[in-house]
Amino acid sequence: MKWARENLFSGWANTLLTLSIAFLLFKTIPPFIDWAFLDAVWRPDPQACRATHGACWGFVAEKHRFILFGTYPYEEHWRPAVATILLILLWVVSAMRIFWKPWLALVWLAGLACIGTLMWGGVLGLPYVENERWGGLILTLLLATFSIAFAFPLSILLALGRRSNMPAIQALCVAYIELIRGVPLISLLFMASVMLPLFLPSGVSIDKMLRAEIALIAFAAAYLAEVVRGGLQAIPRHQYEAARALGFGYWGETAFVILPQALRIAVPPLVNTFIGLFKDTSLVVIIGLFDFLQTLKISLNEPAWTGFGVEAYLFAAMVYFVFCFAMSRYSKKLELNPSGPSPRLPTG
Repeated sequence: MKWARENLFSGWANTLLTLSIAFLLFKTIPPFIDWAFLDAVWRPDPQACRATHGACWGFVAEKHRFILFGTYPYEEHWRPAVATILLILLWVVSAMRIFWKPWLALVWLAGLACIGTLMWGGVLGLPYVENERWGGLILTLLLATFSIAFAFPLSILLALGRRSNMPAIQALCVAYIELIRGVPLISLLFMASVMLPLFLPSGVSIDKMLRAEIALIAFAAAYLAEVVRGGLQAIPRHQYEAARALGFGYWGETAFVILPQALRIAVPPLVNTFIGLFKDTSLVVIIGLFDFLQTLKISLNEPAWTGFGVEAYLFAAMVYFVFCFAMSRYSKKLELNPSGPSPRLPTG
């Protein structure tokens, strides 16, 4: 009661706002529950869906394989399903500080090797499946994972280069960051799809998935570089002086004193950029890749299931929300409790 009196009914304006919100929730939540659950159709029956006033979740039940795995061969769907589980497990393991050991990199290499073996096949009796057949949720997760993994270290180098005292390196980094940040991601994907092959030697080609990955990495690195630079500028000058007093050179000072503090300060905007990049993977449709959102759109084109876009996009929103909310909560936890295994400083 005390909490409610202090936070919900502390004044006439606050009381009026609380009552208005309560009335709005009372008017919207019960009808939504009726539509989404009580009157909903859960079986894949288009006629039953059109005969009811509730949601048609049967659309998701009918099209879930295509939504999750795209045009991957139907009889081989267990392979992208296992690959998706492995990739999510790698994320979960990496989020646990008990596993923040040097061998975690080897775990990632082994996990990605298993995922690549499952997805491509061609070995161990698995039929070969080309990249063009990949799609759905697994494609979105792979694009986001590799984009973040490669863009983040590149962004650190760009941020350090922009603050460098060497004019040539600084100019190159500034030019790259400002050029990439000055154009939309769609234009980069279009350039990667159309222009990049023109600069390759005759007979050399790069598949669409790799071209999309290059564009996403280049785009994310420019934005992340400015976030990291903001963290670097927030470090007090005496931290640099203390590091030099301990005998560190530039790289030792950066690796063991400055960069860990800068990244800790920059955790919220870094994760915000990661979340944006995860959602921006839906733009790869510009070069003909069918990610999670695009497979939903294609599924709605079937005449039997037209008109159920609300359910389709609610399902997509739920999936995106689960991944983005998990990243957000983890960053909040990391920000509030930043203490972890500290790097061992070199002696001597």
